[in-house]
Parts: sequence; structure tokens; C-alpha cells
Amino acid sequence: MTRELVYTGFMTLDGVVDSPGGKAEGHRSGGWVFETEFVPEAYSLKGEELADTTALMFGRHSYEVFAPIWPKSEDHAAYKELPKYVVSTGLTDGDLVDDWGPTTILRSTADVAELKRGEGGAIFIHGSAELVRRLAEADLIDRYNLLVFPVLLGAGKSLFSRADRDKQQLRLEDSAAYANGVTKLVYSVVR
Repeated sequence: MTRELVYTGFMTLDGVVDSPGGKAEGHRSGGWVFETEFVPEAYSLKGEELADTTALMFGRHSYEVFAPIWPKSEDHAAYKELPKYVVSTGLTDGDLVDDWGPTTILRSTADVAELKRGEGGAIFIHGSAELVRRLAEADLIDRYNLLVFPVLLGAGKSLFSRADRDKQQLRLEDSAAYANGVTKLVYSVVR
């Protein structure tokens, strides 16, 4: 049995995952999540995930965006002591924040595959679009938990590769539509 690797995130209807929380993340239209009417039940997926999350994974850029904020955030308090994995070839132990629980640097896709073969529960990836594309190409992603927002950005980081590859079938596990136009889509990768 292997650990499940789950991508969880916010996406625009045209597939962009870039800068949902703000312009500081890089996209000129950053913050699009907060520009959508707040309907609490539309975010229930995030609360439901906590029961399954046994570890978090980030690419370097997402780690550098989240690490200064999440350790002090009440909304992310449940994540504080969870093991964290950062996939980066350049990050060093000296670059890691001290007050955010145990953090391990992984250097490659092979390291992620090895981690998946180990003991433990689900590992959730937040942000990290470039990392998710590489892991999907290596057939390491098991599930996508998506909240799709009624926004079109046209350009920006996409979760899915545009490279020509063999078809990958997904199975819809859960879905819901909310009054603010947000749609929850939970897909498992069929193997």
C-alpha cells in the first residue's frame, strides 16, 4: 500500500491556479478567490480535508509564500505540527522556518516516489503548480480536490501540463455547486 498524494487547490474555470490569494503571489489579477462572493459551504472541502491530511507538501515557491504566513494563521493552525515536505533542488535547511513543525527537503521526483512507498496517510499538496505537473507526469498524483471559481484569467500557471502524453482517466468521486458559482470537483486518478 502506498500513501495517497492529493493536490488540493483553487482553480479558475479556464484552468489557472496562479495567485488565488493575492497579487503578492505574482499574477496581475491575483486575489481572485477573495473577489468571489463568500459562501461558507463552498469552502467545506477545506475543512473535510483536515481529517485525511497527515502531511503537507510544497514546491519551493509555494513554501516561501506560505511559510511566513501559515504558522501564525488561525485558519491553518491544524497544519502547524503536521510533517511538511518541500521539493526543491536549491532550498537548504537554513531557509526553513523554525516555528512550523517538522519540515523535510526532498530533492527529486524519485524522493517523492520513495516517500509515497513509506508508511503513513495522505499527503496534501497546496499551491505548487509546477511541482504538481512534474508529479502528474511521473504518475504520482492520486487525487485532485478542486474548487473551481467562475473566473477567467486567460493566462497564468496551469495545474495541468499542455505536453502531449498518454491519456489519463479520472473518476469523479464528489461534486457540488454553490450559490456563488464555485464548483467542488474531487477526482481520483484511475490506474
